[in-house]
Amino acid sequence: MGRGRVQLRRIENKINRQVTFSKRRNGLLKKAYELSVLCDAEVALIIFSTRGKLYEFASSSMNKTLERYEKCSYAMQDTTGVSDREAQQNWHQEVTKLKGKVELLQRSQRHLLGEDLGPLNVKELQHLERQLEVALTHLRTRKTQVMLEQIEDLRQRERLLHEVNKSLQKKLSETEGRDVICGIEQTSNTNTGTNGPWDSSITNTAYALSHPQQNSNSSLHHVDCEPTLQIGYIK
Repeated sequence: MGRGRVQLRRIENKINRQVTFSKRRNGLLKKAYELSVLCDAEVALIIFSTRGKLYEFASSSMNKTLERYEKCSYAMQDTTGVSDREAQQNWHQEVTKLKGKVELLQRSQRHLLGEDLGPLNVKELQHLERQLEVALTHLRTRKTQVMLEQIEDLRQRERLLHEVNKSLQKKLSETEGRDVICGIEQTSNTNTGTNGPWDSSITNTAYALSHPQQNSNSSLHHVDCEPTLQIGYIK
């Protein structure tokens, strides 16, 4: 079985802590030396023990490496400070420009509303008048377009309702014609003792009621009955 992962925490036993420090210190110094030789890097390592004893390694010179480190650190700090100051100045300028634009827009809005017109000269007033005329023209054009669209929509709805109404009237006429025919048939069935000209007149009447459109375009169908009322009788 492989070794489990060692949890990194402070070693409580003083002797074990000192032994571990010595081993790992030597290993770290060895690694620093190998890095400087293999990669031709400038390496400086400083270690202080718990008792304050110094252990160090430098591939060239510790003082020169420290001076180089300080120069790089200060240069980075200066660059960061300059960048921050420039960013703050840029933000301040941008905020100032935005404030000027907002004030200009607010002043233009007040002028369009007819307010604060005192400081304006004749040329500025004429320019404002032209702006209002153009805006009014656009407004009226849009208003006309919206009204035409609404009128067309209402016309479409009217045509749709007219078609629905026509269909309902047709269905109602057909329903009434069927009801009349059923009523006449029932009447003819009950009057079984009656024969003669009534049958043809009933049939023609039922046909006329069930076909109202044909009757509207032409004259009424001829009913096969005599001008005088005839009542049948049983001999």
